[in-house]
Amino acid sequence: MPEVTTRTRTVSLPGGEVVLSWAEVTDTGRRREANQDAVLASYPLYVVADGMGGHIGGEIASASTIDRLRGVVEAGGVSPKTIEKAIGRAVKDIISHPETTDDGTGTTLTGVFLDATENPPHWVTLNIGDSRVYLLRDGEITQVTTDHSVVQELMASGRLSPEEAENHPYGNVITRAVGPSESVKPDYVRLDVVDGDRFVICSDGLTKELTDYGIRHFLDENRDPSDAVQAMLHAALENGGRDNVTIIVLDVARASD
Repeated sequence: MPEVTTRTRTVSLPGGEVVLSWAEVTDTGRRREANQDAVLASYPLYVVADGMGGHIGGEIASASTIDRLRGVVEAGGVSPKTIEKAIGRAVKDIISHPETTDDGTGTTLTGVFLDATENPPHWVTLNIGDSRVYLLRDGEITQVTTDHSVVQELMASGRLSPEEAENHPYGNVITRAVGPSESVKPDYVRLDVVDGDRFVICSDGLTKELTDYGIRHFLDENRDPSDAVQAMLHAALENGGRDNVTIIVLDVARASD
């Protein structure tokens, strides 16, 4: 099991100070030879990328995307505009790399960032593909992002039930990705900053093995983010570990006086 630590940061916002606590983990799983997932958890941006493509193409795609976003964090000014510029640069990196010749090469990109430049400050989720952002608020867990997948489109049109979707042969086919085939922008969702919120950002290696209820169970059982990500990873591996597994847990708390 990878070593995991919880990091914290106190952020001064117009409504008072907020303490953010987070931890992340990524693991190859039990059936894959390589880990094509990549993760960035660095204030104010928390994202997961799940690469796809033959040979090491997926690994290159996810790593290129995360590296470009790390540059945005280091430069400051994380916003939809700077994120989309970074994605555009990542696409050029993927196209120019000699080992990404597979047409299926690409990566998902999913996460959340804190926009403290506006009043009131707010969270913004971003999503390309079928990695997910969940929010646990007031005891209820909600999938904030919408999968860009064939199965999701079939469910949305009423042609597939959630039960049928679980074992659908096109379960791994996504309809939007960061890759050389086309220009792509994330979907965004704006969320209030609320005391007690807990975010889970994960690749589908987790959601293949744990239901939403299972994710909530491990959040309820583990208050510390590092304990939560390790418990979820352990459960995903015990349930089969069919894919690479990447998880971020991010907690939000108003600073006490």
